[in-house]
Amino acid sequence: MKKTYLTRYLVEQERNHGHVPPGLRLLLEVVARACKRISLAVNKGALGDVMGSADSANVQGEIQKRLDIIANEVLIEANEWGGHLAAMASEEMEGIHVVPNRYPQGEYLLLFDPLDGSSNIDVNVSIGTIFSVLVKPEGAGVSEQDFLQAGAKQVAAGYCVFGPQTTLVLTVGDGVSVFTLDREQGSFVLTQEHLRIPEDTKEFAVNMSNQRHWAEPVQRYINECLQGRDGPRGKDFNMRWVGSMVADVHRILTRGGIFMYPWDKREPEKPGKLRLMYEANPMSWLIEQAGGAATDGQQRIMDITPSALHARVSVFMGSRNEVERVTGYHLSEAGQA
Repeated sequence: MKKTYLTRYLVEQERNHGHVPPGLRLLLEVVARACKRISLAVNKGALGDVMGSADSANVQGEIQKRLDIIANEVLIEANEWGGHLAAMASEEMEGIHVVPNRYPQGEYLLLFDPLDGSSNIDVNVSIGTIFSVLVKPEGAGVSEQDFLQAGAKQVAAGYCVFGPQTTLVLTVGDGVSVFTLDREQGSFVLTQEHLRIPEDTKEFAVNMSNQRHWAEPVQRYINECLQGRDGPRGKDFNMRWVGSMVADVHRILTRGGIFMYPWDKREPEKPGKLRLMYEANPMSWLIEQAGGAATDGQQRIMDITPSALHARVSVFMGSRNEVERVTGYHLSEAGQA
């Protein structure tokens, strides 16, 4: 069977469906090449002198791993000179990175979490790169305000998971496609199209050690799952938790489930832990394009207009019926308040 490589897929999307203008195609190809470089660094592990923590923290105050910094630099260096971008924003940087004047400026904005799940690096568990593409609003120059667009405005989103295989998962608004890196060829090969998430599931992903800190609607939902077939749900549930969003969501896209990272009363002023623009928005679009749902417990995540570059959000995403159930519990409580 003839292989379909990423470039051909993008060209056909442009030619047949009009989803991928030439500038966006070039941008996605560059992001894919950057992911290959990051994959090589991850695969070298201790042999590449990339393990362990760096002597620095990111804008959220989290200790950075060496690979966090390397991945961030790889994505910036790969993308700033091609002429398709106006600016970039990263979970690892406080402000935006505007394309230098020595390079032509394009019409797109790129946002990324360069290495999601980096706490798992040293124990050889799957990690990944998440990215999102927006169109820069019209007008001269580029500012942080230009990035503060709702997730529904995305024109491309995806992630690359570095596990037993290096897998690129992508949407340009025409379903979800999966590409696997052929290491011998050095190219991403299309291995699955039109990914679909089952509407029902018996599996949930959440950090159960935080249960005592959750709001009542989440407590209710989890307690019903834990009661199994003898409880109101009438079926037994399994729990899975990798601690790397890209790995947990990849499993859910592959076989169904619900991923939850709810509000936590230890930091009541924060609406959630995960970053809206670098993690929640791109993953929400992928989930929705695969037939699932994604909310913050109250509303569709992709309808939220970001208040800041590093805005946070609660996340419930995956199999539609489960997401609607736990969201309904939140809305019911809000209606009674």
